[in-house]
Amino acid sequence: MARFAQVWRTSTVRLTATFIAIFVLFAILLMGFIGWQSSVQIQRQQADDIDREVALFQRIEANQGIRAMAFALDRLSRQPGPGIYYLSDASGQYLLGNMNNVPPEVLINPGVYSFSYHQPDPLSGDGPPAPPGAPQRGGVAVVRSVELPNGMRLVVGRDVVERRGYSAIILQSFLVGVVGIILFSIVAGGVTARRVLRRIDTIRATSTKIMSGNLSERVPVTRRNDEFDGLATNLNAMLDRIEQLLQGMKEVTDNVAHDLKTPLTRLRNQAEAALREGTSEETRERALETVIAESDRLIHTFNALLMIARAEAGTPSGALSDIDVGPVVADVAELYGPVAEDAHIVLVTDIDEGVRLRANRELIGQALANLLENAVKYARPEDGTAGQIVVSLKARDGRALIAVADNGSGIAAADRQRVLERFVRLEKSRSEPGSGLGLSLVNAVARLHGGTFRLEDNTPGVRAVMDLPLP
Repeated sequence: MARFAQVWRTSTVRLTATFIAIFVLFAILLMGFIGWQSSVQIQRQQADDIDREVALFQRIEANQGIRAMAFALDRLSRQPGPGIYYLSDASGQYLLGNMNNVPPEVLINPGVYSFSYHQPDPLSGDGPPAPPGAPQRGGVAVVRSVELPNGMRLVVGRDVVERRGYSAIILQSFLVGVVGIILFSIVAGGVTARRVLRRIDTIRATSTKIMSGNLSERVPVTRRNDEFDGLATNLNAMLDRIEQLLQGMKEVTDNVAHDLKTPLTRLRNQAEAALREGTSEETRERALETVIAESDRLIHTFNALLMIARAEAGTPSGALSDIDVGPVVADVAELYGPVAEDAHIVLVTDIDEGVRLRANRELIGQALANLLENAVKYARPEDGTAGQIVVSLKARDGRALIAVADNGSGIAAADRQRVLERFVRLEKSRSEPGSGLGLSLVNAVARLHGGTFRLEDNTPGVRAVMDLPLP
């Protein structure tokens, strides 16, 4: 009983029960209407038959005389069937027919009547004898009485017991059909509810395993391609994203603990050295300068982490607005021009005019600055030729492509996706200052604006491309 109550509280079972009730009610109404229409149609058909026979007898009497009509009536009354025939003289005295107990009011006032009757046994002496060969019966009759021109009374009707028997058969079939529909609906509803509940229980069991800490669990997807498969696909995509974020958070935590441990240790050592007795003023000043430099690096690292977090959360510092990207790219390239010149690197720009984006100017500028800073560091060809950086902005097929390309040593294809993660630095970058957060920020900014960031082979060198959608 408790299991039934638990199942009944589910929305699936209640909705199924509601649909079953609606279906059963509609089926009952439909079958009742069909039975009622069938009974009405039979009754109408009997009335039409009675009217047609009365008109036929009247026509025979008018054209061939009363004897011909009496002969036709006597012949019909001797045939088996539901037909009822009665002919009397002007005083109501029985002459012909297969029924001899017509109520007086039927003969007195012509019209349509319904009454119960009983055909007496001709051997009992109860009432006038029935005509030879007339079937002995009783029941309910529907008749039409008319007065003939010679004053005689003609009664033609039908026994409705057969019609009522047919109605009873219809009613019985109707009740059997209703019971069958109810049973079938209950079985079909139970099977449907069981299947739905099984799918829901699968999702619930998977979510329970995930909440217990097993983030690799996924909702099973069948081959039916129904709405549950669509829901399972979306849930699995969401779980994949959550797992990636949690894994990224774990990696960030590990990397922060690892990469910040060294500068913090240096800070402590420098401060401790400055506090030793007998330390000269010059040594203390150098120690304080080192502490300040290390502090600036830590602040820069934390600022980069904060900006990446804001970009990935979709909450940039400042709302998105309609901006012309060309001046932003040109300003950042101009800012890094002297830096590239000091490093003996040629910086070239190729910027299309009139490229407008729904974007955050500060984040676009910061991402481009990170790309240029990396390019200045690594745009040094291995053959000793002059380094070159090309900054470009192009509008192609509804996309804005912001690219920074250099002719340095490049990045191996196997490492191009990995360097987008936080704190990842390749071996050849260990000698250069940095925290390994620059490309992570660029990737986060591109995703915030609905675009993508990718690294391509520049042959030689690397080409970093922010692919953003135009409004």
